[in-house]
Amino acid sequence: MTMARAPGAEALRQRLHQAGYVADAELATAAWLALELNRPLLLEGDAGVGKTALAAALANCLSAELVRLQCFEGLDLAQAAYEWNYGRQLMAIRLGESGDQPLREADLFGRAFLLERPLLRAISCSGPCVLLIDEVDRADEAFEAFLLEVLSEHQITIPELGTVRAQRPPLAILTSNGTRELSDALRRRCLYHYLDYPTIAREIAIVKIALPAVDGRLVEQCVQFVQRLRRQDLAKTPGVAETLDWILALHKLDRRTLPDDPAMLMDTLGCLLKTREDRFAVESTRLLALLEDASARQTGVSEAMRAPDVLAT
Repeated sequence: MTMARAPGAEALRQRLHQAGYVADAELATAAWLALELNRPLLLEGDAGVGKTALAAALANCLSAELVRLQCFEGLDLAQAAYEWNYGRQLMAIRLGESGDQPLREADLFGRAFLLERPLLRAISCSGPCVLLIDEVDRADEAFEAFLLEVLSEHQITIPELGTVRAQRPPLAILTSNGTRELSDALRRRCLYHYLDYPTIAREIAIVKIALPAVDGRLVEQCVQFVQRLRRQDLAKTPGVAETLDWILALHKLDRRTLPDDPAMLMDTLGCLLKTREDRFAVESTRLLALLEDASARQTGVSEAMRAPDVLAT
C-alpha cells in the first residue's frame, strides 16, 4: 500500500521547481518535514549531487535570507559564531580615559562590540532565514559539540553577554560528503536524507531548466553519456555541476548533438574528469564504448521522462 504524499510537501516541491531546483518526492518531503517540525535537515551524499543548491533554492522559494557557514578543518568559535571587536573596544577605552566618566568593564562587552559570524547572524535574524552549514564533516569533532546548542535550543551562549536566543528559529540545512563519520549526538538532532546522483529523467530536467537554450537532443545524449560514465571506476565521479559545464561547453562549440567521433570530445573532457588518473583512464577506445552505449540507450529516454518523480518543465 502506497502512502499518499502530503499536500504541503508536494506544494513545496512545486515551489522548488519554480525556483529552478528539481526535487523528487522524498527530498521534498524531507525538506517540508524539517520546516513543519522545526528540525535541522542533514543531507548526506557525494559532492555535486545538489545538497548546497537545495539550501539556496529553499531560501529563494521561502523568501528567506540565506546564511552560509562553510566548514573546514580547524574551524573555531570566532570564525563560526562571533568574536569581539577588539579594535573598537580599544578605541572605547582610550576615549574613556580622556573623558570625565570612567569606562566600566561591562561597557566593553555589549552587542555594539560584537562581530556576528554566520551562526550568530542566523540566530539573530528577525525574518525568515535558512542556515546552511556546508560540509560539516570537514570541521573537527569538537566543533560538532558547539553546534548542538545551536541546532537543538536555537541559541548561542556568550559568556560575557549571556544567552542569545532566536526570535524566529532558522531552517538549518547541514551537508556532508562523508569524509568522516559524524557523531551520534549530531545525527539525533537532525532529520536525515541521503541525496544520491539524480536519475536520468531528473538530470535531464535539471539541465533543461538550467540551460534552456541548449538543444534538447544534445541534453538527452549528454546525460545518457554522463550516467554511463558514473558507473565507471573513477577517482572522482562527475556530479550535476560537471554535467552542466560539459553540456554548456559543447553548446558553445555549436554542437546540437553528441559527436560520434571520440577525438572531437577529448578536448572537452576536462569539464567532466577532474583528476589526472581519470583523464588518462578514459582513453579513446573506452570513450567510444561509452558513446555507443549512450546512443543505444537513447530510445529509453522518452519513457524515463514520464517517470512520476519528474515535474513537467
